[in-house]
Amino acid sequence: MKIICNQKILANKVSTVQKGVSNKTTLPILKGIFIETLDNKIKLIGNDLDLGIETFLDAEIIEDGSIVIDSRLFGDIIRKLPDSLVEITTDSENNICITCESSEFKIKGHDPSEYPKPEEVDENRFYELPEELFKNMIKQTVFAISQDESKPVLMGELLEVHDNDINLVALDGYRLAIRSSNIENNVGNSKVIIPGKALNEVNRILSEEEGTFKIAFTDKHCLFLIKDTKIITRLLEGEFINYNQLIPREYNLRVKVDTKKLLNSIERASLLAKEGKNNLVKFSIRDDNMTITSNSEIGNVHEEIPIVLEGEDLDIAFNSRYFIEALKILDSDEIYLELTTNVSPCILKPVTGDNYIYLLLPVRISANS
Repeated sequence: MKIICNQKILANKVSTVQKGVSNKTTLPILKGIFIETLDNKIKLIGNDLDLGIETFLDAEIIEDGSIVIDSRLFGDIIRKLPDSLVEITTDSENNICITCESSEFKIKGHDPSEYPKPEEVDENRFYELPEELFKNMIKQTVFAISQDESKPVLMGELLEVHDNDINLVALDGYRLAIRSSNIENNVGNSKVIIPGKALNEVNRILSEEEGTFKIAFTDKHCLFLIKDTKIITRLLEGEFINYNQLIPREYNLRVKVDTKKLLNSIERASLLAKEGKNNLVKFSIRDDNMTITSNSEIGNVHEEIPIVLEGEDLDIAFNSRYFIEALKILDSDEIYLELTTNVSPCILKPVTGDNYIYLLLPVRISANS
């Protein structure tokens, strides 16, 4: 193989596929990036058998071929090279020569025939979605997935398509985030669980500008086709919790509050909450005012913000981090807090629109706390 390509573009593409390479694998071949010439382009693949990322870049192909190069070493070399043209050549013994201006590296590669290719997914049966929309859907939910490896299903998000409605749902046992939207559905209904790791990589690649991308499914895999990049991930197996049963349909009080003021107050209160247990902050809801307090061994904090209250007074406490993470991703200037008792879930939702719901369990507090 002999190819010539742009250093900056190559470095960017290598960084993309490196997200699919695992350093924990016991198979040396999977610590590498697969490189292959294909129709005046170079195809790069990173694959850990659960997540595969494939992308293309334009190049001058002098001699066709393929090779597997150690991901970490190759990435470090390419990023450190000058902003110029890079020439990569290989021989029949899988030796690799990388040259750029006055720099030259000679390293050993791996036999490309031993590299496992990502699963094939039928690209002709796909949903087409706006990039900006799905990027926003991931951002507003993915932080709520579980990190508990004993509950692997909750380490992913439920993606539901029913008629022209799409939902992305994450929960971790303490909170639940649901982002909904409408799409044009020419494929049919689907219900799959996508690993959080894959969604984070999709989020990095999706653009915030106008444009669309494609999603397709098999029984066990999901394909994201984003411009010249493919992400193929193994779907999580198992039954996702019936999240609709967790959402309260009634409330005893509803608070309307300025999102930014609430976020700033909780962030300040959390400075002391971090010194205590459970990142605990307490809300005292009275008439047109909400007091936010936190106590620890080194001191206490008292914050007050104006609210519009419908219903009864209430004292309730929360893990401040769980509240802050939700408030940071809400697009609405004002939100509703819907509450029933100090041991019942709290619902956060935008004042305008009905496309987002965040449910958060309170922390039990004693009567004299």
